[in-house]
Amino acid sequence: MDLSRADWSRPRDRSASPLSAEQVERLRGLGDVIDLTEVRDVYLPLCDLLRLHIDAARQLRARVGGFLGGPQPPTPFVVGIAGSVAVGKSTVARLLRALLAQGPEEYRVALVPTDGFLLPNAELERRGLMRRKGFPESYDRRALTRFVAEVKSGRPEVSAPVYSHLVYDIVPGERETVERPDILILEGLNVLQQPPHGRVGVADYFDFSVYVDARVGDIESWYLERFLALRATAFQDPLSFFRKYAEISEEAALDFARNIWREVNGPNLVDNIAPTRGRASLVLRKGPDHKVQGLRLRKL
Repeated sequence: MDLSRADWSRPRDRSASPLSAEQVERLRGLGDVIDLTEVRDVYLPLCDLLRLHIDAARQLRARVGGFLGGPQPPTPFVVGIAGSVAVGKSTVARLLRALLAQGPEEYRVALVPTDGFLLPNAELERRGLMRRKGFPESYDRRALTRFVAEVKSGRPEVSAPVYSHLVYDIVPGERETVERPDILILEGLNVLQQPPHGRVGVADYFDFSVYVDARVGDIESWYLERFLALRATAFQDPLSFFRKYAEISEEAALDFARNIWREVNGPNLVDNIAPTRGRASLVLRKGPDHKVQGLRLRKL
């Protein structure tokens, strides 16, 4: 179903957001544009829809328990969020975590980015994949799928590796632990990828999925703007992997960023990420101003 923003936001009671403007500001990613109106019109209705799916899943589990003659143990509701670099999927993930955790049910929500399942830089170098970082083959897909399967199965504790955007690599020995959440949000570039033939993939464990979409030209512009913003902020840190791009001219830094887009992020989007859009439960279509203009909801 193709829905306009007005169609999507109309069914909900336009009550105040549980988040303040300051909280929304802290949640949004660098270069992303989001405000309380966007939260009210787009993300509160999305949370309402997710609650419907969660309630339905619990009712189905209870009925299956009756069919099998005994209660079925609760399992987390898994939400996948996919989309290109710089499209704003991390902001969407953080917003959903905050909104669902503060709703009337007060769900315990865990958010795990798939960056932690990238192969370490040394391994990417060994395999000749450093210039394909973010492509499907640059991830430990088996470990990622195992992680989601273990969370979904209801294990008391499951841990994931931690990635540092500052040093642009996996942090040795550091792990993030997930302890039986009501909802697991998994956010990443390629979470909707089809697995190799005959295998189970991470998306097979999703109960709901969101694809954050925009025109390729708009995403490229956002990527370049974000790169310049990082050059003036995070890249200034002496520990930053990209420290040298804070020291060269803006024109030279932009040339580097354009080259990365042409050789890495653009091809990855066109060849690997965008083709998975049709697998999502919901597609959020953004306009040039980063605002959601329309949505596509998969029919039941």
